[in-house]
Amino acid sequence: MSLGPEAPIVDETTAPTADAAEVRGPAEKAIAGRSLKQIAWRRLKKDKVAIGGAVVVLVLVVIAILAPVLTKLWGHPIDEWHPDQVDPTFATPINPWGGITKDFILGVEPTTGRDIFSRIVYGAQTSLTVAFLSAFLSTILGVLFGAAAGFLGGWVDSVISRVMDFLLAFPQLLFSIALVSVLPQEFLGLGGRWSRVSVLILVIGFFGWPYIGRIVRGQTLSLREREFVEAARSMGARSPRILFRELLPNLSAPILVYATLIIPTNILTEAALSFLGVGIPPPWPSWGGMLSDAVAFYQIDPMFMIIPGGMIFITVLAFNLFGDGLRDALDPKAR
Repeated sequence: MSLGPEAPIVDETTAPTADAAEVRGPAEKAIAGRSLKQIAWRRLKKDKVAIGGAVVVLVLVVIAILAPVLTKLWGHPIDEWHPDQVDPTFATPINPWGGITKDFILGVEPTTGRDIFSRIVYGAQTSLTVAFLSAFLSTILGVLFGAAAGFLGGWVDSVISRVMDFLLAFPQLLFSIALVSVLPQEFLGLGGRWSRVSVLILVIGFFGWPYIGRIVRGQTLSLREREFVEAARSMGARSPRILFRELLPNLSAPILVYATLIIPTNILTEAALSFLGVGIPPPWPSWGGMLSDAVAFYQIDPMFMIIPGGMIFITVLAFNLFGDGLRDALDPKAR
């Protein structure tokens, strides 16, 4: 069949025209993939509230680390009394707003005249040390027992699950008060302050691991039946390798998020124990202990209660905001 003179034959292998080449571009860049860490970091950067909480947390950590330096620059020794700053008749600060002056930037304590700024800074050191180390202990115990219960199953899962249920149903605060009260003041060869800090870390960390243990157990139960675990078994991998090389990397996101969210709970627990008189021994400062001392003066000197209470509120709020933002950033199902 003839195509006729009006039907030119076009070669299908002809190179694209110049216009098409210009549209495509001389050096078209390939689309680069992003890892899960990069995606999580992009999500976290967009959350301004979470970034603000992280900044506040970093500032508090720096204040706790530099507590001795800050005390020398803008404060006074924590156990130094200043009776000239207190009214001898009413035992309240002479200057208004709780005795705030250029020498005492957060005021002074009633009766003693001790510098509140120095005690707040050292209280931050105490609270953050207890919170971080007890959260670390809880995370280690929770991951070990939770992963073992979820991966091994059988009687191991039954025993660990019943222990977790028992500890979760136990009155944690009451037992912590009883346990801290009977333990010796000198613990592990440390002084009065760090000895009690060590006791609080052990007590709070021990009672906190079942919460993260249940989360890790549930995640492990769902992951152990996945294809990559079956593939590792088919290649002859033993249980320890599957647990530490296959399962734990996939559990890092929920572990990190819950470890961040358990820190403010530990801060409140330490403050409650110090408020009840079984926390950090005097004269070493603690935010909860300062609140306990302020109960008798909150009507005539409210700043003495507002300052440590405000520090607890700001610290707990910053950790919670950062933890919520981190959870949203690491959640693969979140938009």
